Amino acid sequence: MGFEVLWKGNNMLRLLEGLWAALRISLISVAVSLVLGLALGILVSLKLRAVQVLSRIWLEIVRIMPQMVLLFLVYFGASRVLGLNISAETSALIVFSFWGTAEMSDLVRGSLAAIPKIQYESSYSLGFDPLQTYLYVIIPQIVRRMIPLSINLITRMIKTTSLVMMIGIVEVLKVGQQIIEANRKSSPNAAFGVYLTVFVLYFLACWPISRLSKYLEKKWEN
Repeated sequence: MGFEVLWKGNNMLRLLEGLWAALRISLISVAVSLVLGLALGILVSLKLRAVQVLSRIWLEIVRIMPQMVLLFLVYFGASRVLGLNISAETSALIVFSFWGTAEMSDLVRGSLAAIPKIQYESSYSLGFDPLQTYLYVIIPQIVRRMIPLSINLITRMIKTTSLVMMIGIVEVLKVGQQIIEANRKSSPNAAFGVYLTVFVLYFLACWPISRLSKYLEKKWEN
């Protein structure tokens, strides 16, 4: 079945290290996306024409263009055209943060639009200025709504990080390919065992996160 190759040397440890590389990129990107997406979403909700247009273009680029193309543009294009020395992991963080910020800002915009106007009016009647209204009344409400949605974004990013192998990052899928190539002659069925193990690792990483998201949605919708 090909599972025996996993116990040769430190192959299993290498797979776990590759999984951590994918998780690290995802978690850092989501953290950046939460902060920038919240700020951009609030700016868009202020109905500033220029910000709305730029945000819409940004979101459409993210939704239309494959992440692999964005990775190539940043890693290969920017380094040559702009003369920048950008590492593969930094390129991945830029692309995933770019993607996540656009998605998050649209979610924030939608959450803000769902806040009743009476919330703003009540805040102003209590003497809060617009900044205080956002800081103490509006943002706490949308953050509560956004956490389950951002957790879903983490699972999507974890799955999509398999693309970073194309720019040389040794994540779990890349490690799996290396193990298969190294044991092609001695274990012809290594691909089945290795890829099934990669599937299980992704499942174990994403399933608890998905369950947490559903739990928070049910808890906070009441």
